[in-house]
Amino acid sequence: MGVPTVEINVLGPLFLSYENKRYTMASKRASVVLTMLALSPGVPVTADQLVDELWADQPMANARNALQANVGRLRKLLQSMTEGSGSGLLRTVSSGYVLDAPADTVDAHRFLELADAGAALVQRDPVRAIDTLEAALGLWRGPALTDTCDGMRCRIQAAHLEERRITAYEDLTAAQLSVDAARVSVSELRQLAVEHSGRERLSELLMLALYRDGRQAEALEVFHGARRRLAGDLGLEPGRALHHAYQAILRQDETLGEPRRTLLGSAPAMR
Repeated sequence: MGVPTVEINVLGPLFLSYENKRYTMASKRASVVLTMLALSPGVPVTADQLVDELWADQPMANARNALQANVGRLRKLLQSMTEGSGSGLLRTVSSGYVLDAPADTVDAHRFLELADAGAALVQRDPVRAIDTLEAALGLWRGPALTDTCDGMRCRIQAAHLEERRITAYEDLTAAQLSVDAARVSVSELRQLAVEHSGRERLSELLMLALYRDGRQAEALEVFHGARRRLAGDLGLEPGRALHHAYQAILRQDETLGEPRRTLLGSAPAMR
């Protein structure tokens, strides 16, 4: 058996786990310190960066002492969780502090690795891509860094992770459509396309999912709705990919696959 490791989970409310036990953080500022370090495991984070993240809007004369106190609280928790074996996880270096832990002990890094691997599989092995991307998205329990994104650096990282989450969902949907369109949740895809109206790929995937479901008119209306939103919000026309999908649906291009009504040999059921 391997040596137990401390796992840090930031894709939702922050918690740590060790030997199948879950631990939460009582201190908001200590949580921010842990999050900053967990986002760059093995890489020193300077004391100045941590101080700025914690107190950018309210400069403190004794900020370094307050930071050390929060680091002390975090060390105490790690030592308590692991009965002393985790005392070396949080090290002091010349410029600040470093989390001396493998990247895969942090759920955000596991997600990014799986999302990249799944994206690379979409074209050549969509079945494996589905499994990999579902595993990646299954790590999420809520908005990224939801407890700790008051500071600028954590807000930027949270936005990056949320962006990758949507991209992974798009890749998963593309893989599902290439394997079995019935696996796609059209209602969920439609909701995301509305919430992220600037992401044309979501609208394109929704159009294809509706077309495969035998709902050609609805698929075409998605294009017109996206066009109206882009023009109204950004003063832009849909991009080439969205236009291509629209024209392909109008032609019932065979590259789109067979609509469900053709596969069943009958009209689609009423919805």
